[in-house]
Amino acid sequence: MDRKMANRKLIRLSQLRNKLATENLEEIDWVTFGVIVKKVTPQSANNGRTFSIWRLNDLRDLSECVSLFLFGEVHKEHWKTDQGTV
Repeated sequence: MDRKMANRKLIRLSQLRNKLATENLEEIDWVTFGVIVKKVTPQSANNGRTFSIWRLNDLRDLSECVSLFLFGEVHKEHWKTDQGTV
């Protein structure tokens, strides 16, 4: 993990909103971790393609969640991932 995180900045999901407002994250190599705390049943978009929505949290501040929309190949590969997975 030390090797994978070398020269990267860890930003907790609960800090993401604040960091987006105060820093230009496009200029830094950063990483975050989240736990799937809620999954919405896959839905169909207007174009007929299916997508998933996950709510992620870092378990530090349960009031701060990030919604992650999965489309295309990512949806096909990961839609069965269990709630509670990191």
